Amino acid sequence: MVTRIGDITPPVPGMGAGGADAPVSGRDFASFVKDAAETSVDTMYKGETLSKQGIAGTAELTDVVAAVNDAELTLQTVTALRDKLVSAYQEIIRMPI
Repeated sequence: MVTRIGDITPPVPGMGAGGADAPVSGRDFASFVKDAAETSVDTMYKGETLSKQGIAGTAELTDVVAAVNDAELTLQTVTALRDKLVSAYQEIIRMPI
């Protein structure tokens, strides 16, 4: 029988071996969002660059397709997160003081 959620969850990188009871790393939310945004921009740039190389005939088709798919998935994820953030902001604004 499972007595703690940490018993069934795999260890999360950067959080130590304890799972849910492990202390959170020193990274704050702002740096996490900044790193995620930079990674997203890099993924989009890579997709664009490989698309240009594919048009020029200097890149492998499989590399171009993989990069474009990654860029598309990244764009969909960023758009979904933006929509959730806007929705949460609107809910906060509607809260009575």
